[in-house]
Amino acid sequence: MLRLATIACAATAASGLVAPRLPAARHTTTARFAAATAEKADVQLVDCPYTQWGEPFDVRAAQAAKRGAQPEPFIHELAPPAGASKADELAWLTEHADDVNAKLSSHGTVYLKGWELVKDAEGFRSAYEALNLSPCRDPLDAVSARPMVDKGSAVYEAVNKESRANFFIGMHNEFVGTRAPRAAMFVCFKQADEGGEFMVADGRAIFRDLDTDLLGRLYDKQIRYSVMELPFFSFLDNLPDGLQPPAASAVKGLVSAAINAKVDFDVKMQWIDGDGGYDDARTLQARAPVQPPAVLHPKTGEPTWFCNVHSHSAKLRKSREKIYGEELFTDGASQINKSDMYYGDDSDLDEADLAHMDEVTKKHTTYLKMAPGDAVLVDNYQTMHGRNVFKGTRKHAVSWFE
Repeated sequence: MLRLATIACAATAASGLVAPRLPAARHTTTARFAAATAEKADVQLVDCPYTQWGEPFDVRAAQAAKRGAQPEPFIHELAPPAGASKADELAWLTEHADDVNAKLSSHGTVYLKGWELVKDAEGFRSAYEALNLSPCRDPLDAVSARPMVDKGSAVYEAVNKESRANFFIGMHNEFVGTRAPRAAMFVCFKQADEGGEFMVADGRAIFRDLDTDLLGRLYDKQIRYSVMELPFFSFLDNLPDGLQPPAASAVKGLVSAAINAKVDFDVKMQWIDGDGGYDDARTLQARAPVQPPAVLHPKTGEPTWFCNVHSHSAKLRKSREKIYGEELFTDGASQINKSDMYYGDDSDLDEADLAHMDEVTKKHTTYLKMAPGDAVLVDNYQTMHGRNVFKGTRKHAVSWFE
């Protein structure tokens, strides 16, 4: 998101106003962004496919049908052939690629457990290539930069930073703007000393068990996310009263134009009141276009929950602070990455509704204590993923697929 912060400051300067000086932490994060971008300069990857929202459907009828059907299996655990070498494991995956992909479609999650082949990045790549999975560019490249495990690969580092160890990553599907990978494969190269479990949740089961009235309201009104907040405009408060409204309007328009010129989705900018997170600074919030909270799976046609409220809701994150003692907003990147979720008309979600969605999501979340040799292949449309808090050094990685 630091790229967008730079855009915001540039737009402010263009308005004739004096742009604020970024704190030292944000200079450091900008340097990390530049390094990560340079690292991937020679990597040739196609963009992830456009998100397949599909046609509108009757969510209430679809939920009733789902409740009357037999529950689907969720996680298919896959052990390597007994006594197999790395070459044998690779040959087995190549021979059984169609079967593995069929399990991915029917279950949503395939858990490769205890495979020597995936203990390093090169073997991990050969494993997904054997399964005929075509990698695509990290969706976050549109707005941020995620480091790669090794230069020239399609294997990206997961969220392993010690500065984010106390940050519980809620359950979510991977999509940014108009792009969403069809599938993803997560791998463990080193497990954390404590915690750090990779988490998966069945979107079909969440769709089935949500309160029908809430599901219907969310689908009818649609939802929208705030994807970042830019707390760089407190200098506007120092202007004479008569100049503040036109200056704020000019800044908002310039930042909106600059950001929309850089991303492949329309962003709506609006001022929000400071809430203490940024020393009550005047803040611009960017909200993504409206979208449905549930979709019909583009391949199977099954209804599934496709909504990142569990990870994006500011209220749910705040409630987790009491459990995990999260130290949010520890540097510039995490400040800018602050997100939230609203109805499509920009009204707030009720706290009781948020609590219910949190409860149902947690009910269907499975914690996987991955170890070196483990990899988890997920269907991004029907399987949500997240990460538990951890202690010690954690080295997990991920590749995204068309």
